[in-house]
Amino acid sequence: MRARRVGIGSDLDNGIELKRIVLGVQYNGSPWSGWQTQPSGNTVQDVLERALASFAKAPIATTCAGRTDAGVHALEQIVHFDTELDRAAYSWVNGVNAFLPASIAVQWATEVPHEVREDELHDSQADFHARFSAYARTYHYVVHNSAVRSPIWAERAGWVFRPLDVDRMRAAAVHLIGEQDFTVFRAASCQAKTPVKHMYEVQIRQQGDLIVFTLRASAFLHHMVRNIVGSLIFVGTGRREPPWIAELLESRDRSLSAPTFMPDGLYLARIDYDKKWALPQIDQGHFPGFLGIALP
Repeated sequence: MRARRVGIGSDLDNGIELKRIVLGVQYNGSPWSGWQTQPSGNTVQDVLERALASFAKAPIATTCAGRTDAGVHALEQIVHFDTELDRAAYSWVNGVNAFLPASIAVQWATEVPHEVREDELHDSQADFHARFSAYARTYHYVVHNSAVRSPIWAERAGWVFRPLDVDRMRAAAVHLIGEQDFTVFRAASCQAKTPVKHMYEVQIRQQGDLIVFTLRASAFLHHMVRNIVGSLIFVGTGRREPPWIAELLESRDRSLSAPTFMPDGLYLARIDYDKKWALPQIDQGHFPGFLGIALP
């Protein structure tokens, strides 16, 4: 659906048709200072918006589903923006990718129904929003568990040289399930309005010397996944017992939990939306790329 901009004032009554475009973006976060734009211009958002501007011949501002930190990767970041440009989905993919570096690529594009009204009749719930329309998020954290570090997994996986007991970590992860106050796993700089989130699922899978932690929740606090993984590793190495995770949650004291684990192995995997938006998202039944080979 293409919407006319309507509202009060002559600037809004010019009959301009705006389209809301949604992109699925994949990136290797290693070269970048996170998602969110910075004065340095060395972020995924900065690079993507420059590519969009080059393709569209006009500035385009983007909104993402969830900001990622420096060094964190995305298998499928969801991004939306509004534009007057009328292009087919494949044109957005191929055209924008022509201006992007090898570490960032648009995987798909689609147009969603959109109505812009700047008056009291506008219902924001009727519009798709990359962040606010989402009802769940999934992250993978990949750990290379080996006595000797591997250059192959550098910047792609976290490294733990002490042996990890997966069964102990699974027993500890049970305490994370449900709606809880996750203050103990929250970064001091976190700007979330509430620390209460619903953890739907935590899976821990092992294939050889790779261990993948998969966490799905309503939303995540800043550094929450990396802080949880760090604490589960404490349990996996025998430094703490599985019930310690429950004690941490009850304490709500960040200083008692493990240090924030490295960003290298963290992947934003999926954002869940209502099916009515019909987004052509990646099938998360299989791990894409090298993860699919490592963990069939």
